[in-house]
Amino acid sequence: MKIIRQGFLGFLLMVSAFAQAQQNAKVSGMAMEGATISLLHVADSSVAKLAIAGSNGAFEIDQLNFGTYRLSVSAVGFKNFMSEAFELSANQAEKKFSTVTMEADNKELGAVTVVAKKPMIEIKPDRTIVNVDAGISNAGATAMEVLEKSPGVTVDRDGNISIKGRAGVMVMIDGKPSYLNGADLANLLNSMSANQLDQIEIMTNPPAKYDAAGNSGIINIKTKKNRQRGWNGSINLGYGQGKYWKTNNSLNLNYRNDKFNVFMNYSQNANKGFNNLLIKRTYLDGAGKDPVAFFDQPTLLIMTGQNNTLKLGMDYSLNKKTTLGITGTGFISPRKFEGISSGYLKNAVGQTDSLVVTTSDNSNKWINGTLNLNMRHEISKTAELSADLDYVHYNMQNNQLFNTKTYDADDIMSADEKLRGDLPASIRIYAAKTDYTQTFEKGLKLESGLKASYVKTDNIADYANLIDNNWQPDYQKTNHFKYEENIAAAYANASKTIGKWSLQGGLRLENTQYKGKQLGNPEKSDSSFTRSYTSLFPTAYLSYKADSNNVFTINTGRRIDRPAYQQLNPFLFFINKFTYQVGNPYIQPQFTWSYELSHTYKNWLTTSINHANTTQYFSQIFRTEGEVTILTEGNLAKMQNTNLTVTAQLNPTKWWSATISATGSYRKVRGIGINNDFNSENTSGNANVNNQFKFNKGWSAELSGNYNTAFEDAQFKIYDFGQVSAGIAKQVLKGKGSLKLNVRDIFFSQTIVGDIKYQNVRERFRQNRDSRVANISFTWRFGKNFSDKPKSNGGSSNDEQRRVGAGS
Repeated sequence: MKIIRQGFLGFLLMVSAFAQAQQNAKVSGMAMEGATISLLHVADSSVAKLAIAGSNGAFEIDQLNFGTYRLSVSAVGFKNFMSEAFELSANQAEKKFSTVTMEADNKELGAVTVVAKKPMIEIKPDRTIVNVDAGISNAGATAMEVLEKSPGVTVDRDGNISIKGRAGVMVMIDGKPSYLNGADLANLLNSMSANQLDQIEIMTNPPAKYDAAGNSGIINIKTKKNRQRGWNGSINLGYGQGKYWKTNNSLNLNYRNDKFNVFMNYSQNANKGFNNLLIKRTYLDGAGKDPVAFFDQPTLLIMTGQNNTLKLGMDYSLNKKTTLGITGTGFISPRKFEGISSGYLKNAVGQTDSLVVTTSDNSNKWINGTLNLNMRHEISKTAELSADLDYVHYNMQNNQLFNTKTYDADDIMSADEKLRGDLPASIRIYAAKTDYTQTFEKGLKLESGLKASYVKTDNIADYANLIDNNWQPDYQKTNHFKYEENIAAAYANASKTIGKWSLQGGLRLENTQYKGKQLGNPEKSDSSFTRSYTSLFPTAYLSYKADSNNVFTINTGRRIDRPAYQQLNPFLFFINKFTYQVGNPYIQPQFTWSYELSHTYKNWLTTSINHANTTQYFSQIFRTEGEVTILTEGNLAKMQNTNLTVTAQLNPTKWWSATISATGSYRKVRGIGINNDFNSENTSGNANVNNQFKFNKGWSAELSGNYNTAFEDAQFKIYDFGQVSAGIAKQVLKGKGSLKLNVRDIFFSQTIVGDIKYQNVRERFRQNRDSRVANISFTWRFGKNFSDKPKSNGGSSNDEQRRVGAGS
């Protein structure tokens, strides 16, 4: 560790030493989405560099030599834009353009249909980008379903997300932490409609300006925001049919002029689905060889719910250098769960000794409110200051009712029990951060910032049993858990291009303090715990452009995963009569060092090798007490993960483009102390294929699929699974509308089968859900753009934060 830190500091000194030796200039701005950006040398009009405006119209061309240039912007159906000549020099190393306004070419519009050319997948040096709207099969999908088929991403049966075989992902929404993980994060992503989303960014080793949380990296989900000047909007209507119905609808409105940008996004989705789970447990004798009992438990859960999300925001330019912004987001998400579970307890020869039938009638309701205030100030042409204040509040109401009937071997009912649960929870988050960026002469860029966050949660589990027609408290299950956490952070980051070399290094310092208190009841005493620790998180990146065809990049960084709040709650949570969950207040955070070497050939073939070492690795633990299985978590082992990823972006013909991504992983887990039964060593893989077809007269199609091989982790083994999707689309209303029809999981193959091994129990499970769905959707884009040239450049700052978790 000492050698690594010394090398890292030496790297930063090397960056500074060469700061005055080379030139590195940049041109950026806003244009029409998908427009071609050409930077031309004034002397001979030759092309210096090309770029494509992103989904929000933003473009950036960097690593430029000083000189005199013009900017050319072109798009189908519009007249070309050509800027006045401008100079990039040591005194002005960056040129920013306001929104480039293009005049419609009326001679061409009658004969041209404008078709989006965005690829489904974009591979960048520091991240992979999924353009959600570019995938026809994403119409009618949820955010979780888009993630499930993203390159290198896997989702397990509980909704836990992994990147390249490594769990511990920090999920952000619009550059801000979701503040949830585990089951609550899965529920949130399943309630978000894909038509709310613009892009998904997948980063395995983010720079120091991002929070250090997330063992395997960051997934940033970016929602839609229109940046065209004038009135603009879109309406999306969608209907899906699997075994049950689903609807997805949204309305986006935006108004932008020289001073104001006001936007409103509303989405509504409702659905009905199912979760079918079969558990088979075998109880072995003391020697762990011969079966002494069996337990079979088929469970069917029918779920209905809806989600209404509203986002309102405004950016206001005080002057050419200062912009203020405010954004408010909220959602209401009521859901209902009706289930039936039959537990067959059998003797050693497979005869049923007893049958336990549990019916459940549960409902919950999420209410969320988020408020962000932000400021961006351009101190000079080379320096910028930004600040953000955030408040986030989640209220969760969860009502449970379980009716359990027990029958003996002769099918005579021996018990009829009713259990009621009232589980309200609240999470409040306060966060503040500020970032400062300074670009020096000849291209050295320094970034620094501070952040502080405070999180407070309050969770109540109030259980009661129906005895003699009276509800009486069940103090063995009832609990009240309070938790508070403070994280203070500071970071510095430096980057520099030196000829063919690009260097970047950063260091982040985070101090974490938390305390939890479990309030007692007549049968349980109070308990509490506190902890404080400080950690350093260095990152380093080195890129070499050997020639126009080959780019090599190496990076390294250290990250942390903190346990979710409910994982620290020491009380018991009731799942069903045979399965409980209990927290562990002694879980320590896990730390990961990762190293990656990548090569890009001609911008179409990227190969990367990644190795990660995780210490204090925590994982889910299964143990048994009689016939009851108890789930908990703890620091059990050390984990090593090595993976090889190959991504190819192909264009076999003018009308066919394809992205193929495959990852092979070697994973080794070694138990700490007595936890030798957590030892595992295996090789696994993940593949993703996406084909996009563009035809004449506005027709397009997609054929995509993903496949995951079997893999092991501690007590788990999950067998292979995958899915295939297809869709067609047609541009209508002179390019302002589109119709999409798709089918996801055509062969109904997204079934998860796995084995769990713990103590003298061997368990196999099989789970599937309403994943084969046919969707039809209609989108209409409308509005009127301003044709006058804007006077200022507005926009709000982005936030990088994270972490908070609450389990169900």
